[in-house]
Amino acid sequence: MVTLPNQSVNKVNNTYLYLVCLVAALGGFLFGFDTAVISGTVGLVKGDFDLNAVQEGWFVSCALLGCIIGVSVSGKLSDTYGRKLVQIISAVLFLASAIGCMFSVTFTTLIAFRLVGGLGIGVASMVSPLYISEFAPSRFRGTMVSLYQLALTIGIVLAYFSNAYLANHASDSFENASVRSIFSDHVWRGMLGLGAVPAGIFLLALLVVPESPRWLLLRGQEQKARAILTRIDGPASAQKEIEAFKAPGEDGGGNLSELFTPLYRRPLWIGLLLPFLSQVCGINAVIYYGPRILEQAGFTLNSALGGQVTIGLVNVAFTFVAIFTVDKWGRKPLLYVGVGGAVLSLLIIGALFQLGVTSGPWILLFILAFIACFAFSFGPVCWVVVGEIFPNAIRGKAMALATLSLWIGNFLVGQLTPALLEGVGSAWTFWLFALCCSPALWLTWKLIPETKGRSLEAIEAYWKATSTSPR
Repeated sequence: MVTLPNQSVNKVNNTYLYLVCLVAALGGFLFGFDTAVISGTVGLVKGDFDLNAVQEGWFVSCALLGCIIGVSVSGKLSDTYGRKLVQIISAVLFLASAIGCMFSVTFTTLIAFRLVGGLGIGVASMVSPLYISEFAPSRFRGTMVSLYQLALTIGIVLAYFSNAYLANHASDSFENASVRSIFSDHVWRGMLGLGAVPAGIFLLALLVVPESPRWLLLRGQEQKARAILTRIDGPASAQKEIEAFKAPGEDGGGNLSELFTPLYRRPLWIGLLLPFLSQVCGINAVIYYGPRILEQAGFTLNSALGGQVTIGLVNVAFTFVAIFTVDKWGRKPLLYVGVGGAVLSLLIIGALFQLGVTSGPWILLFILAFIACFAFSFGPVCWVVVGEIFPNAIRGKAMALATLSLWIGNFLVGQLTPALLEGVGSAWTFWLFALCCSPALWLTWKLIPETKGRSLEAIEAYWKATSTSPR
């Protein structure tokens, strides 16, 4: 068995590190906000535009199609023009989408701007965790990348709260016709338009953060990279990072075809399967269609919306478990416990629906258990793992491929969940999610190595060493 060497400990400029990583994590906030804000608008948009079931699913999932397109181009763009510029592009797309959706007058226009927002989400979902994984010192990388997932969950909760607030405070007292249309007559416009505020903050904040030091090294800009690495972790660590980066055989050819060689077969499978499984487990069925599922469980609309807010709060709270433990306990233990708990919760939820146990809090409690298990395992650990398993020279392109896999799974869940709920019922829907979730346990046991505390270069060397070692 090949051992990955630990990086020596240096003094970290915590304030600078956290500020830069938090700015990048705003991409996750916008991802979460845009994902969750839809749950409060579906019924309203359906009523205003008289949508059928297929159009309802298209309204939810069209942004996911945009995500797939955005991810498809983000890898090459980030490898060519840098991680920072591509994040700026994503912020501009978010801003344009929020404003465009707010003022859309036809369903076609609304879909078009939802697609634009999807492009922004797709780009940010790849490049933001990639940027953080390349920026943070190895011993803090799991924690820093988990901030992205924390920001995502906070975005979800704030979307729920803003939806509830706008819905409860819609009033005919607005004198201005445009304002009344946005915040009263068609309150879904205000719900979608509020995304312009964090998008603007994200755009302005990105203007002052530095480029990824590893991308600078790939472009031969060693002095700029050294200055950033020194400010993050001190001169000794900066020198070690640069020396490791320059080690013979570590630079690769920069061609994505390298990922399909036997050398990187394992990270390729991990990168494709782990993100996909994290979506087909059903997490976004709960995020997108939570009120509808809870209504089927016997909750009234108001209590279902309250349950949705509770789901969001649990999602935030248990993400902190990952933040405080992923660099101490490691990636694999969190996946074992979290995925196992998620599968068990999904099976129990399906059984409760099948047995007609829809009175009382039981279904909501086990939905919360499922969310909690996802929040400290699949949610953050997926981003941590896919951000560190690929070689330096093609990390952007490879992570785009992994994130594309995630969005394909997300798209399928968003599009098929309404049909599953109507066709096979809630019980079989949750049992199918459990079936789709369970292979992640095998993946964790068989393919994923423990990478806590290892530099990105050490992980790359590990793949090369194990590919030539007897197994």
